[in-house]
Amino acid sequence: MNKRKSRRLIIFIILLTIVIVGFNIKNIGRIIYPLNYKDYILIYSDKYNIDPNLIASIIDVESNFNEEAVSPKGAIGLMQILPETAKWIAEQNDMKEYEDWMLYKPDINIKMGVWYVDNLLMQFKDLDLALAAYNGGSGNVTKWLQDKKYSEDGKELKDIPFKETKDYVKKVKFKKKIYKFLYDL
Repeated sequence: MNKRKSRRLIIFIILLTIVIVGFNIKNIGRIIYPLNYKDYILIYSDKYNIDPNLIASIIDVESNFNEEAVSPKGAIGLMQILPETAKWIAEQNDMKEYEDWMLYKPDINIKMGVWYVDNLLMQFKDLDLALAAYNGGSGNVTKWLQDKKYSEDGKELKDIPFKETKDYVKKVKFKKKIYKFLYDL
């Protein structure tokens, strides 16, 4: 084979690869970013009027869709809810029969987690603040908003002092875009 034919073959293979990958980018992305528990995500996102792509991204970041996940701090399940937070959520929702083992059940964990996200969005009226509160605690976010070092107006944070929480907010928002592109829930 001469150089010209060899070069054409290489260019053809490269273009064919680009076309194949281009047509399958969502399929490849869906392998990397699975969407387990889609039905529960859609049911509870709809019930509380929350973007399901946001809930999928929180679950991905919190537990990587592992319903048996337990954090070093004791947060449980898909949305990594602390037992004391879950007890409070259960009280707010008249769940009289609540027990901590229920956090391992995907439907209950997602229902409680979505309710909590909705509650934080109503409290802080801002996605970044709600995500910071989900990760770092609403008490901390409230303190930061009252501190001129972190907030000039008491409504927005110019900086999140916990690196983990700052990274968490960025990661969830980035993955929300990915889930929107891949699934458009």
